[in-house]
Amino acid sequence: MERGWSMEEEINGFLSYLQQIKKLSDNTVLSYRQDLQQFQTYLERERGIGSFQKVTEAHLKAYFYALEQKKKSATVSRHMSSIRGLYRYLVKIRLVKEDITQQLRTPKQDREMPEILTVEEATALIEQPRGGNPRQLRDRAILELLYATGIRVSELVALTVSDVEMRVGFLYCRESRKERVIPFGSSARKALLQYLQKGRNALQTDAESDILFLNGSGGAMSRQGVWKLIRRYGEQAGIRKEVTPHSLRYAFAVHLIQNGADLQSVQEMLGCSDLTAVQICASARPHGIREEYTRSHPRT
Repeated sequence: MERGWSMEEEINGFLSYLQQIKKLSDNTVLSYRQDLQQFQTYLERERGIGSFQKVTEAHLKAYFYALEQKKKSATVSRHMSSIRGLYRYLVKIRLVKEDITQQLRTPKQDREMPEILTVEEATALIEQPRGGNPRQLRDRAILELLYATGIRVSELVALTVSDVEMRVGFLYCRESRKERVIPFGSSARKALLQYLQKGRNALQTDAESDILFLNGSGGAMSRQGVWKLIRRYGEQAGIRKEVTPHSLRYAFAVHLIQNGADLQSVQEMLGCSDLTAVQICASARPHGIREEYTRSHPRT
């Protein structure tokens, strides 16, 4: 540490490391930049500090205390993650002697309901598989179908080709205790057609298998495999929220409701009574599901 670095230089060095060495997406790096610049502004204006080398644990605690008064716990956790990453980097390149973020406690989540993906985030996630090879076509179809129908991963991996009615755009979900029929829109239909026409045959090793989504060995995909691909595409899309199959399930429900869908129709499509994420408790009864779906889903 022959000379003092400005905080701007320290942040820029870290962001270059994330982009060039860690290969994070532009959107992710931008998110880090925004968090760290906010921290820098606080240190400069409130504490008169011009270098991260001079920051103490007391400064960190004061900053996060102030942040917790204004932000949700998930946002505070994200800021904490950004600052921890910065200090690990500064220790690594020996610009600071110790990682003062190690004693920070991640705030408890202040709500059971997960962070819901916005329509833009859901779209960015779904559009990550852009290529035309069999696995990319399969992954695109999986993401489109999860968001288009709100089905669980266990239901998705159990689907067969005969469960999909392509002509009218319906899915027969038989995995849960009660069979249900769920509509899907044109975006999911297009992705499924491309996968069935150009991808599935290349993955299939057993001519007798009717499983819809196949893994690289020709067998049925596992729930863990679907979780991994969703997490990977979420990172590629630069989404800082935790992205899981449930993220698309909740986004499906919430986006329909935000666009005016009837709660009971949404509950019936989801096929469950545990909708704490969207606080739906009404009993399901069939009425106009296709009309509700077409009117309200963002990707019909």
